Amino acid sequence: MLSLLAFAIFAGHDAIIKVLGGGYSAFQIIFFSVLFAFPLTTLMLVQDTTSGTLIPKRPWWTALRTGAVVISSICAFYAFSVLPLAQVYAILFATPLLITALSVPLLGEVVRLRRWLAVAVGLGGVIVVLEPTQIELSWGHAAALLGACMGALSSTIVRKIGRDERPVVLLIYPMLAQFVLMSAAMPFVFVPMQGDALLLIGVLAILGHIAMRLMIKAYRLAEASTVAPMQYSQILWASLYGVLFFDEVPTLTTAIGAGIVIASGLYILLRERSGASANSPVTSTRSRVVPGVHPRIGPQVDATRDGS
Repeated sequence: MLSLLAFAIFAGHDAIIKVLGGGYSAFQIIFFSVLFAFPLTTLMLVQDTTSGTLIPKRPWWTALRTGAVVISSICAFYAFSVLPLAQVYAILFATPLLITALSVPLLGEVVRLRRWLAVAVGLGGVIVVLEPTQIELSWGHAAALLGACMGALSSTIVRKIGRDERPVVLLIYPMLAQFVLMSAAMPFVFVPMQGDALLLIGVLAILGHIAMRLMIKAYRLAEASTVAPMQYSQILWASLYGVLFFDEVPTLTTAIGAGIVIASGLYILLRERSGASANSPVTSTRSRVVPGVHPRIGPQVDATRDGS
């Protein structure tokens, strides 16, 4: 129930991104989102009692993950701004499939034929969503695909270095990088923001923080294999918000493609949960599939649940 509530809040968070994206660039939205999120994030950081410094123990992997988080945030914010919400979610739901693929070269894990087939079928579902023969593919579609790839890379790296790095290191570096890079972009993209837009930015930061705390609590109470499938409920909220607020009615191909992607992801999750697979790269990442300003919750969960 906690995870379902968290994913409902995350979907509202992403709907607000779409509202703001109609008048402001993704760079500006991310800049102010990070700015408003810093006080809330600081409250979480002071609770980290793990000994050590803020110097990464594995700097190159930390830098690569930081870059992946920044790119995934920009791509996700832009995609939500220009594409129907349900379509973006359907594409980003490929992230668990990509985590499965990346676990082979990055983690040295073994992925056998059945899971490879599930990955292939799921990626075929993404192609169905894109409808390459029916619609003109846009930068928004490319951004969503790149966001899924970078989100998967970020989550996989957390799995690789999470036991070595302090959670605060994995959390603070991406936020600092986002703030610095978005600050550099401000002179080129800044548009004066009205009071209602600033209010929405504040709501965005609060919703992201609340949802992240709910997810941490959910992962404390239940196994990742129980919580992770709840993420697919976001597409129901996205479809509802799309109809109510953006006059977006999901197409049949989007629904079919999303169904294929979700079925493939659930198959991988259920196989990992049943113990049929010796490795569990997807459930072990403990991350929401949609990238955002807040680095996904993997680092904090690693600190709050027996260090795993």
